[in-house]
Amino acid sequence: MIGAELLSPQSLTVGWLIYAPVVIWAVCRAPWVELFSDSRRQHLLFGTVFALFMLWLVRRDFDTGVSYHFIGMTAVTLLLDWPLAIVGGLVAQAGLVLLGRQDMAAMGVNGALLILLPVLVTECCAILVERAQPRNPFVYIFCSGFFAAALSALLCLILTLTLLWYDERFAMPYWLIDFVGYLWLLIFPEAFINGMVVSALVVFCPEWLETFNRTRYLSAPWKDDDPKP
Repeated sequence: MIGAELLSPQSLTVGWLIYAPVVIWAVCRAPWVELFSDSRRQHLLFGTVFALFMLWLVRRDFDTGVSYHFIGMTAVTLLLDWPLAIVGGLVAQAGLVLLGRQDMAAMGVNGALLILLPVLVTECCAILVERAQPRNPFVYIFCSGFFAAALSALLCLILTLTLLWYDERFAMPYWLIDFVGYLWLLIFPEAFINGMVVSALVVFCPEWLETFNRTRYLSAPWKDDDPKP
C-alpha cells in the first residue's frame, strides 16, 4: 500500500481514472437480485469483506510511507466472482480510509494495484482453466488458487516499485537489486494463504465457490470404455 505523499498528482489522477470506471462497471454487473434473495450469498459477501478488512489491518507500516500486507483477493474472486469481489474490496478499502489507515487520495492507485490487478489475474487464470475443462480439482486449486495468487503478488510488487521509481518521491534503497532474492518470501505466503483457503472451500464447501464447476470436478470418474456424458 502506498501513501499519497509518495505519489505525484498525475499518478493519483490516473489511479482514480482506472479504478472508478471499473468499480462502476462491477457494480452494474453484480448479481444484486440473486444477492438480495439469497441469504447465503449475503453472509458470504459480508464475511468476505470483514475477512479482507482484518487481513489488510495486519500489515507492516514503514516510515517511508509504504505499507506491506497480504492481498487475499484471489480467494475472494474465486469465492464471489469478479464483480462482487471488486465491490467487497472497495468496502474493505473504505473501512481502512475511515480508520485513517489509508489515504483517501491514494485510494484509486491502491485499489487498482491491490484489488483490480489481482482480480484480473485470477479471472484470466480461471477462464483459461475452464477452457481446458480439466476433471482433476487439483488443477483448479493450483492454477486458479496458488499460481494466480503468486502471479498477482509478483505483478503488484513490480508495478508498485515501478510507480514509485517513476514518480521519484520515494528514496529507493541501495539494496534494491538484492530485493529479487526476497521475492519468494513475499510471493509464497500470498500463494499459500489463498491456495489453502481455496483448497478448504473445494473440500468442505464447493458450492460456495462461484467459479468452481462442481458437475465436472466432483462427478464420478468414468472409464475409457464407458459412454461419455
